[in-house]
Amino acid sequence: MIRAILFDLDDTLYPRQAGIMEQIRILMLRYLRTRLDLSPEEADTLRRRYFQEFGTTMRGLQLNHHIDVDEFLDFVHDIPLRNHIQLNPELDAALASLSQQKVVFTNASREHAERVLDALGVAHHFDRIVDVRDVGFESKPQMAAYRRICELIEVPPEECLLVEDNVRNLRPGKSLGMTTVLVGEDHEGTDPDVDYVLDRVEGIGQVIREIEQAALAEARREVAPRSKP
Repeated sequence: MIRAILFDLDDTLYPRQAGIMEQIRILMLRYLRTRLDLSPEEADTLRRRYFQEFGTTMRGLQLNHHIDVDEFLDFVHDIPLRNHIQLNPELDAALASLSQQKVVFTNASREHAERVLDALGVAHHFDRIVDVRDVGFESKPQMAAYRRICELIEVPPEECLLVEDNVRNLRPGKSLGMTTVLVGEDHEGTDPDVDYVLDRVEGIGQVIREIEQAALAEARREVAPRSKP
């Protein structure tokens, strides 16, 4: 039984083609160049290395350069979101059809998440936002983040559906027992850590129906009388 749906924010609740993450990367590189006095090439190399090593560039900067995290988050999320995303009635309807607890699980800031949800017109569907601060900056794909969100929402991982655009961020959840959904038109093939694949997050209702139908079929098999020898 799925009791909670954990939605990633950027490039999941809206398509990657919206370009918001590209703008965040541009601002992140600008921050690295000015804050650490790096060339464009050095900044990009450091960004990639910290992303791979720590899960987010920000975590590497926090541990190794003692940056002001709030300053960094404000700087990289200073984007005119309505130039990139608009109200999404289809997503609004899809979320309204779901009875489960709905939670945003993001490596970004709460403020950025709130602005994205408002721009999409879907903020009222979410019970809470779990942001990078809530997990003590040990963000996805660090295992601690997944354990922490289950503690915060008081739902075991086996009863969570994790919705992401990045397989790397699905794997820890899958290892804990979460059911996983990969979102994005450019994802092809299969992966053992991915249970369902959607081109668009608006199709999440179909995933829930498939899970419920499978659970119902399993329950019927368990109560079916065994044939006599």
